[in-house]
Amino acid sequence: MASYGQSAVAVYPVTNYNFGQKDNKVDKDAQDKFQRMQHKYAQEGVRKSVEGILLVHQHNHPHVLLLQVANAWRLPGGKLRPGEDEVEGLKRKLLTSLSPTSASLMTDWEVGECVGTFWRPSFDANMYPYLPAHITKPKEVRRLFIVPLPERCYFAVRSCIDIPVV
Repeated sequence: MASYGQSAVAVYPVTNYNFGQKDNKVDKDAQDKFQRMQHKYAQEGVRKSVEGILLVHQHNHPHVLLLQVANAWRLPGGKLRPGEDEVEGLKRKLLTSLSPTSASLMTDWEVGECVGTFWRPSFDANMYPYLPAHITKPKEVRRLFIVPLPERCYFAVRSCIDIPVV
């Protein structure tokens, strides 16, 4: 039961959901990620990204749905377009990465409250749950949102991606 100031999220069994695949798309080279980030930072400023936390339960214990590409695990989401609203951007990212291509099976995503913010102070892999005091120009801010799932829906990801329940 949620207490004052907290919201409750309905969590359904993972067996309520169907998982499928859709066509692959070409990925950008991971080696050039930080060079691309540096170039975009010079043009657009701080990179803003969002990720969704999708909760299910399995054997009466809460689990999170992740995306697994090769040996990398991540939450669904990604980089926002310049000037894009965080909630609308996360809905767009969830639609493109998790929803089937068939319009009748697509999920109308809801985005809940923001539960975390992480900062990238420089052009490297490290992100922190706080902005270090000596950093005046962070390179990226990433916000994590709870995404309440409907009782039943279909997921479809590219064939090179798995959706493990952890």
